[in-house]
Amino acid sequence: MGKQSEAFFQRAQEVLPGGVNSPVRAFRGVGGSPLFIEMAQGSRIFDVDNLQYIDCVGSWGPMILGHGHRYVVEAVKKAATRGFSFGAPTIGEVELAEMIIAAFPSMEMLRLVNSGTEATMSALRLARAATGRSVVVKFDGGYHGHVDSLLVKAGSGGATFNVPDSAGVPKEVTELTISIPYNDLEAVGAVMSKDVAAIIVEPVAGNMGCVPPAEGFLQGLREICDKFGALLIFDEVMTGFRVSYNGAQSLYGVRPDITTLGKVIGGGMPIGAYGAPRELMQLVSPLGPMYQAGTLSGNPIAVAAGRATLSVLKNSSIYNDLEERSSEFETGVTSAAEKHNVPIVVNRVGSMWTIFFTDAPVTDFESADKSNREKFARFFHLMLAEGVYLPPSQLEAAFFSAAHAKKDILQLIERVDRVLKKIAWEFEK
Repeated sequence: MGKQSEAFFQRAQEVLPGGVNSPVRAFRGVGGSPLFIEMAQGSRIFDVDNLQYIDCVGSWGPMILGHGHRYVVEAVKKAATRGFSFGAPTIGEVELAEMIIAAFPSMEMLRLVNSGTEATMSALRLARAATGRSVVVKFDGGYHGHVDSLLVKAGSGGATFNVPDSAGVPKEVTELTISIPYNDLEAVGAVMSKDVAAIIVEPVAGNMGCVPPAEGFLQGLREICDKFGALLIFDEVMTGFRVSYNGAQSLYGVRPDITTLGKVIGGGMPIGAYGAPRELMQLVSPLGPMYQAGTLSGNPIAVAAGRATLSVLKNSSIYNDLEERSSEFETGVTSAAEKHNVPIVVNRVGSMWTIFFTDAPVTDFESADKSNREKFARFFHLMLAEGVYLPPSQLEAAFFSAAHAKKDILQLIERVDRVLKKIAWEFEK
């Protein structure tokens, strides 16, 4: 870590809890102090000490085109000259909504909000309004933002710091949430009743690391919801426009009742959305009795970045290129691990991936949590020294972007190979 980053971190800790504005950034999952980033371009980020890194975080998913894509930058500049915020309707938010609805057949109407947390919070409220029920089923290690009722056995920072249930959340709220193992349909069936308003799920889990759905799991959730009259909510804040242009629901052929989005739809700007068939969305104020509002919802700058991002994604071969490069990376890393006899599991869906330091399949939070965090922390810091920026937690997904060229992938494989060789030697001693 450079001197400037260290100095800024000391300064930050005086005014920000832990020196950060989101917990995982503090590096407590891997030890050491965080980098302070000065700028980014393409597949690279640059810290305040002017050191550069291949970025495999991508702002935790939104930067699918890479940093500073010229079309997105131009769109933001143009929007900024017209005004930052109006608190009134704009044509841009209508056009972004139309683009999203065209890509997701399960949605006929949507509401733009300011974050993924707002989207999931509102989706739960909509499900409860529609069903008249209160109970929600989620999955261990699933993270849907810092909504009170969803901070039960949660993933992301909660799992990283071994505090999956947050202080400050009333017991009366958490009693309305049932959390069960991911990929376990039998467990779902055992907790379902006529009191359940909805099942909320990341169709590809990303907050216990990347964990794909087992074959038939998502289809089974759809069938169970239909049987009990509950609504199925797909939290596609991470997977929407990431694993495919039409989201994970298209990739796996399952139609949810409500979808939440974020990250990519803002091109790196703060945004979120929740959408559903017209009948459900007409329950939302001002058409219906379910109230939800936001001063900055549909912000013209975020909307401009989102429209530009989706326009590039729609009219390109980006997803094919991402699959090709991500697959090459997975193969290269797996081969390097075998060569150096370091047990790892690489979970990947498209350009979303995690390297787990374990010799057993990772299919849910319990198996993800058994990964060797000491090895991961060492891997993280050795890769950082090699000029590679990874998520600073074993239980977070990493991402590639369209800006990661073939040469970046080859460099990454070479650097992983060198680092795994060191880890094999260090942990065998």
